[in-house]
Amino acid sequence: QVQLVESGGGLVQPGGSLRLSCTASGSIFSIYAMGWYRQAPGKQRELVATMTSDYNTNYANSVKGRFTISRDNAKNTVYLQMNSLKPEDTAVYYCNADRVLTIARVWNDYWGQGTQVTVSS
Repeated sequence: QVQLVESGGGLVQPGGSLRLSCTASGSIFSIYAMGWYRQAPGKQRELVATMTSDYNTNYANSVKGRFTISRDNAKNTVYLQMNSLKPEDTAVYYCNADRVLTIARVWNDYWGQGTQVTVSS
């Protein structure tokens, strides 16, 4: 069993910063990619940023230059530093672990429970 636990969401004023963290735990042998997605009310879930195990990154155009993803492979942890936040960044942010190989040699994808980020004055 693999679990993802997120932390770091909250309420911040426009222009402010937040840092999200997500740690994967359980019988993990390896994780190909970890990343963040978000879902605003009435909208589909969308990619924010992902990072592979060899540190290749992919960002949504809307967050390039403002958000930075990083990863600690030894801790199975991914971070999202969010700067210059805008009201349109308001959403539930979900952590994703893609192509997780467990010790039992089973492949699967996993999602966290989500953390609310609200950008408002």
